[in-house]
Amino acid sequence: MSNTNPAILKMLQKYDLSSQDSAYEALREILQEIVLLGLSDAGFFDKAVFYGGTALRILYDLPRFSEDLDFSLIQKDEAFDLAVYESSVVEMLASFGFEVDVVVKNKDSSIQSAFLKGNTLKHMIEINAPKDIRDRFPKNKIVKIKFEVDTNPPLNFQKEKKLLLSPRPFMINSMTMSSLFAGKMHAVLCRKWVSRPKGRDWYDLVWYISQNIELDVIHLNARLQQSCKLQNEDGVQLPKNIGKDFILTLLRDRIENLDINSAKEDAVRFIPDAQELDIWTKEFFKMLITQIKFKD
Repeated sequence: MSNTNPAILKMLQKYDLSSQDSAYEALREILQEIVLLGLSDAGFFDKAVFYGGTALRILYDLPRFSEDLDFSLIQKDEAFDLAVYESSVVEMLASFGFEVDVVVKNKDSSIQSAFLKGNTLKHMIEINAPKDIRDRFPKNKIVKIKFEVDTNPPLNFQKEKKLLLSPRPFMINSMTMSSLFAGKMHAVLCRKWVSRPKGRDWYDLVWYISQNIELDVIHLNARLQQSCKLQNEDGVQLPKNIGKDFILTLLRDRIENLDINSAKEDAVRFIPDAQELDIWTKEFFKMLITQIKFKD
């Protein structure tokens, strides 16, 4: 048995390590939470909020895994430098037994990115994954986590403080669930489908609606006004104040063009029960969106 940090052993209690995929996702999520702790200790959340699919997973128990960590500055700041927080993240991970490299991408847009990389096999040993599972990973297999910060974000979102208890208690800033829903709705309406649609967006849409989360229309407006390349390229003229009827019209258009099977293929990799997707049809999504609750 490895000398696994007691805090990591406690975190592992909620995971199933009996398969290669589940062990890998558990490892990645544990690393994500330690990254959040490192950022919190460095004062990152004085300037930024957590949002996106991983925020929904870690803070609100979305029943699917997520790959990236997404953040938005609370106010636009062209001088913001993500590299300032690199050492805090690396040192925090090392304190729990995880050796990683962090590479910050050169600033060439308002989105600053960093990539965390570590040896999967070594980390599997640190989380005490069963030997038969560890043996399935190539020695050079890399676990990767990308985190991004929008330094010129669409504003008018609502935020709240959230308490996380693992690997030790700490506080972060997050968008509220209503504003998180607006971010997801923007992705559903505007994300380009290069090879196939991102089924995770549609899975999350189902989850938000099933949880009776209100859609923050004010923040969605801010996002749509700042960027919606797909709609603009299709010649859709966005009104300055987008309301319920226009949002539903855009949604119905997206559903008409949605490749359901491709969306399922993308989503199934991140969820524990593929049967959740059996109901997915265009008719299902058209009926689903009539139950959206709007928050003006």
